[in-house]
Amino acid sequence: MKRAIPGSEAVAARIHRMRVIARSIAVLRESGLSGGAADGIRQARLVRQFGGFAAVIESAAARNPDAIAITDEIGDITFAQLGGRVNALARAWNSRGIGQGSVIAALCRDHRGLLTVLAATGKVGAQLLLMNTGFAKPQLADVAAREKVNVLVYDEEFTDLVSAIDPDVRRFLAWTDDRSTTDIEGTLEGLIAATSTAPVAAPAKPGGMTLLTSGTTGTPKGAPRGKTSPLFSAQLLDRVPRRRNQTCMLAAPMFHGTGLGQAVLSLALGNRLVLRRRFDPEATLRAVQTYRCDVLVVVPTMLQRILALPNEVRDSYDTSSLKIIFASGSAMPPALVERTLAEFGPVLYNLYGSTELAVMAVAMPEDLRHDPRTAGRPPVGCAVRLYDSADNEITEPGVIGRIFAGSDVSFGGYTDGRTKQSIGGLQSSGDVGHFDETGRLYVDGRDDDMVICGGENVYPLEVENLITGHPDVDEVAVIGVSDADFGQRLNAYVVLNDGATLDAEGVKEFVKANLARYKVPRDVEFLSRLPRNATGKVLRGELTGGAK
Repeated sequence: MKRAIPGSEAVAARIHRMRVIARSIAVLRESGLSGGAADGIRQARLVRQFGGFAAVIESAAARNPDAIAITDEIGDITFAQLGGRVNALARAWNSRGIGQGSVIAALCRDHRGLLTVLAATGKVGAQLLLMNTGFAKPQLADVAAREKVNVLVYDEEFTDLVSAIDPDVRRFLAWTDDRSTTDIEGTLEGLIAATSTAPVAAPAKPGGMTLLTSGTTGTPKGAPRGKTSPLFSAQLLDRVPRRRNQTCMLAAPMFHGTGLGQAVLSLALGNRLVLRRRFDPEATLRAVQTYRCDVLVVVPTMLQRILALPNEVRDSYDTSSLKIIFASGSAMPPALVERTLAEFGPVLYNLYGSTELAVMAVAMPEDLRHDPRTAGRPPVGCAVRLYDSADNEITEPGVIGRIFAGSDVSFGGYTDGRTKQSIGGLQSSGDVGHFDETGRLYVDGRDDDMVICGGENVYPLEVENLITGHPDVDEVAVIGVSDADFGQRLNAYVVLNDGATLDAEGVKEFVKANLARYKVPRDVEFLSRLPRNATGKVLRGELTGGAK
């Protein structure tokens, strides 16, 4: 065996890094995001000064000031107008002592006010915390206290909810139902209207952002996003063909990584963002038709609700303009993938990522045609590896292991000081999966969801995906519960389609005909709906034993 040349690993790492950068630059140019060396230098300077959101708005305003940036329920706003709003809010906050050291929490739905806050926070050097609009009072209060929030921006509909937060926290309304309200001190619109839109000086350090984990198993954790890199855009664009001058219907909420990432990418590309404060499946199709949207961004449950509309309703809207349906945020059942492809054609792009690790893999339409269960492949700049319980790397196809991933935009740790397990510079996703012979990744379930039934390892996701494919089933969740005889057993919680007559024995027989006997749920309970959070993830803690 030849001895390794000293420093050869470092040399190989540098060569790999150079290849990633070269490919990333090529991807950015192909998309139209990179406008040449001078434009790239200018954008990099703006990012260093003001942070990513403010930088992309300012760049787009300089490039095409009269292009429409946002269409929301108020109407249209150009990039120049949006940039002016950001400057005015930053200037108003600076004059009121809000800036470096401030922690600004935003509890807002998708509208121009939230985008203005996202950018203005960067320009004043504050830390922005994006709150989940589905929070209950205890969660909201706990997170606000833990993250040391001292400024709160919220929509009027959440007035009762925010009463749980310390009354000493300064408050501003981002959205009021009465659009004539212009309280200078109490509303964003009042502050903006009363303040100059002239450019503001850069803060000593641009503001940062903290995203919250889904919190499906407890209080959500804070995951800071300190880095803003063009390589993040390259990761998305490498496998999702977003381009300049498109129109994007952003149905996914911006407090979640899916909506946030696609919002900043849309602004960077000079796209028109169509926003609605609440998701409605038919209204979404209507917006796609009205604005001839090229891109629709959703979480999987939104797609499910669109496809649940009667055929005559779906057929009454022209969605032929769609080139991309971008889905992320939770596991997408194979049956839903197949229905989406059949309804809209080869336009579905399914992202596998997390709040902490951002992008890990993307399944393109050709991947999903190959197998609707696949998570696809890692894009440029992302690495995904599998490890066994002894931390040895798994390379054989079909062998399940723990998924570890990493990129330039992975987080460095939670706000409470905790972090994820790391191996070889990659961090644990908390999932298990395998690669097939083609190198495509498959997610088999959560590492901590594994159930041992009579000595056999079972991942509930496999059973869920099978049951969801039954023609009578709308959605399903499968969990493990304690069992006196077998240690653990599977319980299934099933939501039927309207008019379906499937019973518990029918569910069990369906599983028994397709999977091993030990994967058959012991108990089946029928629900009117599954408990989900605002991004569509099932709240498994609310599904308890005692199913019938």
